[in-house]
This record gives sequence, C-alpha cells and structure tokens, in this order.
Amino acid sequence: MRSDRVKKGLERAPHRSLFKALGFTDEELKKPLIGIANSFNEIVPGHIHLRQIVSAVKAGIREEGGVPVEFGVIGVCDGIAMNHEGMKYSLPSREIIADSIEIMSMAHAFDGLVLVTSCDKVTPGMLMAMFRLNIPSIIIAGGPMLLGNYKGKRANLISVFEGIGKVKAKEMTEEELRELEACACPTCGSCAGMFTANSMNCLCEAIGLALPGNGTIPAVFADRIRLAKETGKKIMELVKKNLTPKKLITKESFENAIAVDMALGCSTNTVLHLLAIAKEAGIDINLKTFDEISKKTPVLAKLIPAGEHGVVDLHFAGGIPAVMKELSKLGIINLDVKTVTGKTLRENLEGVKVLNYEVIRPVENPYHKEGGIAILYGSLAPEGAVVKTSAIVPKMLRHSGKAKVFNSEEEAYQAILDGKIKPGDVVVIRYEGPKGGPGMREMLSPTSAIIGMGLGDSVALITDGRFSGGTQGACIGHVSPEAAEGGPIALVEDGDIIEIDIPQRRLDLKVSEEELERRRKKWKPLQKKLKGILKKYYTLVQSGAKGAILE
Repeated sequence: MRSDRVKKGLERAPHRSLFKALGFTDEELKKPLIGIANSFNEIVPGHIHLRQIVSAVKAGIREEGGVPVEFGVIGVCDGIAMNHEGMKYSLPSREIIADSIEIMSMAHAFDGLVLVTSCDKVTPGMLMAMFRLNIPSIIIAGGPMLLGNYKGKRANLISVFEGIGKVKAKEMTEEELRELEACACPTCGSCAGMFTANSMNCLCEAIGLALPGNGTIPAVFADRIRLAKETGKKIMELVKKNLTPKKLITKESFENAIAVDMALGCSTNTVLHLLAIAKEAGIDINLKTFDEISKKTPVLAKLIPAGEHGVVDLHFAGGIPAVMKELSKLGIINLDVKTVTGKTLRENLEGVKVLNYEVIRPVENPYHKEGGIAILYGSLAPEGAVVKTSAIVPKMLRHSGKAKVFNSEEEAYQAILDGKIKPGDVVVIRYEGPKGGPGMREMLSPTSAIIGMGLGDSVALITDGRFSGGTQGACIGHVSPEAAEGGPIALVEDGDIIEIDIPQRRLDLKVSEEELERRRKKWKPLQKKLKGILKKYYTLVQSGAKGAILE
C-alpha cells in the first residue's frame, strides 16, 4: 500500500506514534488510508451540508475495510464574490485547491482519494489534482439546489440578479425584489440552473470520474446520501484494483464530456476548466476540439438560464445517463471507455432511457442542430473567443453594432444601469482577462442588467473576462489575446463597428489594419498595483485560450 511509507517498519515508529495521537489503532494502521478532501464551509450554500455527505462517504469506506481521513479545502461562492474585487480571487482559487490537495496527499501518502465538491472552481480544481496525483480517486458533489417559487413562477439566483435591472427599468419595485431575494434560493446546494457548478458536476459523470447521479440528484434528496455511501465503497474497489484516473480516462472520455457539454448548453467556463484538466491529464484537446464536437452535437435540453427547466427536471428525465444514451444514437459517444463504476460506459447505460422527452429531446427533434457552445475567431479574437449559443435569441446570432468601451466591469455595469447603453450597441469590457483582472472575473452583473432592462435581444457584450453559467444573451467571453497582453480588444475605441457572426464562427473589428497599427504604437497597458496571490497569479497565468493555466 502507498500508505505503508508512513506507517510500516521499524523506521516508522515515530509516524505511528503520531497516528496513535489521533486515536488510530494498530488494526486501523494495517488498512488503506483514504483521504477525503472536504470543501465544507459556512459561507457557500453549495457546501454548507457537505459534512453530511462526508459522513456517508466515511460509512461506505469503513464498510469496505478502509480508514477515512478527512481534510479541508477552500471554496469560493461566486455569487457572493460577484461584481466586486472578490471575483478576482475565484479563478485563482482553482489552482490553490489543486495545489492544496496535492500537498496533503503527497505529505500523508494516502492510498486513495474521495473528493467532495460542489461549486464553481472547486470541482475543476479537484479534477486537476486527481490527474496530477494519479492515485485511485473518485469525486462526489453535494448536489444542486431546488428551484424557488415567486408569485407562482419558478425562481433562482439569476432571477435576483436580473431583478436589479427590472427595478431600474421600473418593471419591478424594490419591495418585490426583496420578496424575490428571500425565496429564490430555498435550499442548500449548487445554484439551480445549468450554471458552472452543476455543469462541471454533470461533466464529472460524463467523463467517468463520478458515479451516475452525481450531477443531478438534488442536495436535499436522500438519494444523495446513498450516492455518497456508494462512492465510499467504490473508492475501496478502485484502491484494491489500483485503478487510477490516467488508467481509466482517455481522450475519448474527454470528448464524451464535451459532447454532453454541448448537448446541455453548459456554462462557457467548462471550456476553460476542461482545457486545464486535460493539461494535467496529459491529453491533447484545444479550442478547436470543442468547436468540432459542437458542430456535430445537437442541443437536447434547454436548461436555466437558456430555458425553463432546472437541473431537478433533468434528474427526473433520466439525468446524464439518459443524455448520453440519446447522444449514442448518433455515434458521437464512445461507449467503450472505462469509468469509476468499474464498468464501461456501454455497461453503465444498459437499460437507461429518457423518461421525459420534453426535458431531454430526442436526437431527431433537437432544440438546435449544433451544440450549445461555439468558438469564434476573427480580427478581434485571433486566438479565439467563447459564446454560449444556446442562451442567445436567434436574431442576435448575427449582429453588427457600435462599440461602447469600458476598462472595468464596474464602469460598464454603472453605464448599463444609468441607461447609457442603447439598442444595437456592443458593450466591450476589457482588462478583465486572466492577467488584466487579474483573475478573469465573471460578468454576471452587467449581463443580468442588460437582460433585466429589456436589452437582451438588441445588445451584445464582449469581454476578455468570463461569464457565469447563469449568463444569457449575446455574450462573448475569453477573447484572446486579452487586452493586458496587447490583444486587438485593447485597441477598440468607442464607435468602432464590431461584427458578430456566430453561425460562421466570426468575431471581427471593422477597423483597417493601418488604423490598428497606428493605435498599437500609442497603446500602453493599464498598470495595476498588485500584491499577494493576485501578484503571483499575474506572473504565472496563461491565456484564457489555454485554460488560464499556470506555467
């Protein structure tokens, strides 16, 4: 056993003494040590209940003869961090999470790992650590939140963000907004739509690193506790067979996950995270991989924010197994890949069927023939940009308009609320990329304000930053190269015409090369005083087109 290096032999008497200080018995020291990375905290709704999940995981481990050893992992609530300096720390937390799990696992020689996750950067950070360490591992999420109910209509966190714009547009009173905020998030769990947390936790299933049900069983359901117990039991099987992530997961596994991503119209953040995870796995995927798979994968579900269905509806319709079974009819899912169940995907999907074709459409009648995320290139994004096509009204798939340029999210947000953005405009928010922020903030507040003020079918927004999975509208992010590195987005001026053609995968700045060269000679990057983790992050972070990895 890997853990023998800290507990077996004469030279390890001091080590055993320390274990005994923890209450370990000699019998326990003969068994596999299973690390449990618990991202519980008391500030994130998706994590507040994880002690209960961990307790069930421990029960499963003990039942199969293992010894669970729990340790803590940080986690940021993107909703609470949104629209202020705190959001600069969200994406950097992904790297710290991966690093901290690596440190704990290497220092203490665990035989296996169970990673207990929930929200946005925790799941990808944990998956990065899984591949980096390459010891038997499995991941389990805390599960999605249930939908709220406001005046007989479904509500969720994004309803509240959009409510601010509605108040400004005088379509809602402040008192009504207070009523909405009190009921939009009614339970623990990751926010109720196909936002980043739920997107990533669904993709954990699709890639084969979590048990079926991981992405969709609601946080408050007893099924979630049973899944946690099964996860605890399953890690013992993986340890006994020495099945590590790199032995199980292949490029085809990643391609399966990307196909599910496209079919569900997941968060654009999944592109950023899957690139970073694949880098740790030593698997070659890039932005073109996403676009190639998108072009042959239909959108089978319209989940919040793109439609009215929540993740709980997807669960009752058959969940991720049903989505994969439906996609397999087109031959775009590799059924021979291995998974942490110990079976192939083909075996996992035996007997699976779609239980509600209103939530998961048949491949013969999809919402869209092409996937929910597209990669755009052009004079404004030579290295690529990402857009969630499934959340755009058809008339905005092609759009040409005058640029309104802002050098920070705050400036843009205030201008939108002050009524300075008019139908037809293209809002440009720059210096919010991985280096420019630094931290590549999400632009949920500006995009929600645009929707709330009734401009969602006439205004586009382009940024070198990111978008929340809750964003809807013609919102194009990850524009690369970013402004801080002198990318074309740094040269845009108010009044320039920007042309968006999503069907043709184009994003172009309609300014002559001679004029751009003149501007380039005058350009100087914005200087920001940095310290602490943001200074380190700025120094090491790479382009959003590469997954904002650190090198």
